[in-house]
Amino acid sequence: MSTRVIQFRHSSKDSWGAKSVDVSFSENVVDIELRLRQISSIVRRRGRIILENYGITPPQFDALVILNRDGDLTIGDLSNRLFLAYSTTTDLVDRLERAHFVARQRDTGDRRVVRVQLLTYGADLIERVLDARRAYLASVLETVSSEEKSRISQVLELLNAKMAD
Repeated sequence: MSTRVIQFRHSSKDSWGAKSVDVSFSENVVDIELRLRQISSIVRRRGRIILENYGITPPQFDALVILNRDGDLTIGDLSNRLFLAYSTTTDLVDRLERAHFVARQRDTGDRRVVRVQLLTYGADLIERVLDARRAYLASVLETVSSEEKSRISQVLELLNAKMAD
């Protein structure tokens, strides 16, 4: 049995931590991690296909979702939330603005500040994409019983709560 230092990102802080851990994990942990990676890969791949049908990239969709959740943001704030360079976020916002998903607005308190605002068309796109994702998931779960769906939901809720700590 060996010990390794593992780096991880704190969920509640924007900082990295390190922890010395035993690298011999139970079969359950190994299996759960593998299943989560597999599901994550499928969701990402399927999500890209859905977004392609709407002519939008994953980072553009992420930006729309962030604006929908957090409200109007400066490009700097948006770039920080997207973990993208400022110049990359500027180009992304340019494309979203040309597609009429967002608009740039001068801040009412400080005319030097420009905020990115989600437009109705952008909010509608989010709902259409989420509906397409939900339709895909519904088709996957079509043959799964209500009890099993409920159990899956409960386990995912528990895992989400534990990981959010």
